[in-house]
Amino acid sequence: MTDIFSKIQKTKKAIMSYPDFKPSAAVIAGSGLGFLKDSFTVLKTIDYCAIPYFVKTTVKGHDGQLHLCRSAKTDFLIFNGRFHFYEGHSPQDIIYPVRVIKMLGVQTLILTAAVGAVNKKYRAGDAVVLSDHINFTGTDPLRGEHFSVFGERFPNMSLVYDALLRKEALKAAKKYAVKAHEGVYFGVSGPAYETPAAVKAYGKLGADVVGMSVVYEAQAAAQMNMKILGLVYVSNMAAGMRHDCVKHENVLAEGKRTAAKLAKIIKEVLEKVK
Repeated sequence: MTDIFSKIQKTKKAIMSYPDFKPSAAVIAGSGLGFLKDSFTVLKTIDYCAIPYFVKTTVKGHDGQLHLCRSAKTDFLIFNGRFHFYEGHSPQDIIYPVRVIKMLGVQTLILTAAVGAVNKKYRAGDAVVLSDHINFTGTDPLRGEHFSVFGERFPNMSLVYDALLRKEALKAAKKYAVKAHEGVYFGVSGPAYETPAAVKAYGKLGADVVGMSVVYEAQAAAQMNMKILGLVYVSNMAAGMRHDCVKHENVLAEGKRTAAKLAKIIKEVLEKVK
């Protein structure tokens, strides 16, 4: 079996194929947010199928492309499409791109996603800057063989989301008149949307929003001492909050409307990345 470090070296070689490209940040685009790249200079696009050891994306709204981008003086990556536990991928496959970008020298990770609002004060189209998360998926991506180069075996998760990045994101949201909140992300395995009773329970446990991603990538990045910004958007009110039915097509439509707003916030944050 090929060890993970040999795999990472092959993956790095496939990604670092543009002259003088030195990424200091990366963005993982959530459902419906493939349009984020349109707000930046894209130097090169690589299909996931051309990147060794990347698994296949199967969800509509996750095109499976890596964009090498530049904004002002900052080189960064946009992952247009993420891997999900509900697709049948292992937690280790899901966090593999995060392991790779750390080995590329990336220090800042911006995680975006579509979420359902549990907090009754939130509305579709609002941005939510994550202050914390609850991993309710039933497993942990750090489970299994430990490699000390990635960090501690029992990493501290008390400060996963960087306070300064949160502050900058909220400031940018205010600047561009984007309604934004700070909130707690409740991570579930999916793929079924939550029942009204489950949403009610999540709220009592401290959730502001609920989704089927983010937590694995965040925990892997935190283990490797990366600075993390969780910047999600409310695509819908969670089950039981309204009488209409939650559909993936509506999630993608809201993402298309919201992508430009999130891009403005991301661009401001990237200017602070060193």
